[in-house]
Amino acid sequence: MERVCTHCHAVLGADSKADWCPACGGALMERAELPASGAKAAPAEVDHRGIVLPQRHALAGIITPQ
Repeated sequence: MERVCTHCHAVLGADSKADWCPACGGALMERAELPASGAKAAPAEVDHRGIVLPQRHALAGIITPQ
């Protein structure tokens, strides 16, 4: 299960102890983890607030949904 903000949809890291979203102050909910898109999923990067950063492409840049 992963913790997601109901307002801004930020995904919190597994070791984060926050009760409220550190980005916007919204409530958190738990949801089932989404399956990894690649066979070799890179470890998730977590910023200083405890929010999981978006995946990066092998040639740099951030992968964003179209």
